[in-house]
Amino acid sequence: MSPTDQELWSATAAGNTAAFGVLFDRYARAVYNHAFRLTGSWSLAEDMTQSAFLVAWRRRADARLVDGSALPWLLVVTANTARTETRSARRWLALLRRLPGERDTAADPADEIAGRIDDERRTRTLLAAVRRLPRAEREAVALCVWSGVSYADAAAVLGVSETALRSRVSRARARLTRQLSNDTVEDR
Repeated sequence: MSPTDQELWSATAAGNTAAFGVLFDRYARAVYNHAFRLTGSWSLAEDMTQSAFLVAWRRRADARLVDGSALPWLLVVTANTARTETRSARRWLALLRRLPGERDTAADPADEIAGRIDDERRTRTLLAAVRRLPRAEREAVALCVWSGVSYADAAAVLGVSETALRSRVSRARARLTRQLSNDTVEDR
């Protein structure tokens, strides 16, 4: 019988790296998928997964397991890590734009190849629409719709009632439907 998340997290909080490794093996794929949905990039999702688990290790004493599961807390850590990384990237790009340009402006072929991946294009379109949602609705969509966390677990992690969370998801779906249908009409 495999140990529960609660047992593993108790051992992790005491500094047991092997227990943390089991939690990593158990949830790395879910965290990675969540990170991809937040970033729209496979490579950024890999970096985000590593960062999220590093933050989870550092904050292991602060973990809030929901119904004995570490996944909702890990997904919130991932979302917060993604938000921090996005802010850092924006600042870095702003700094780079202030620097004088280089003479050789040859395009990187990796950028062209990445732009052709259909999954990333569709995800970026959806991600752009999700980013226009209010933060509370973005969090609800990321946890409940994208990552399949139950409404009750997501509500507990976010500190709201399940009814409020269901309302957020419903409003977000309606807004996304309008935004994506408007974007499709504008593209024609």
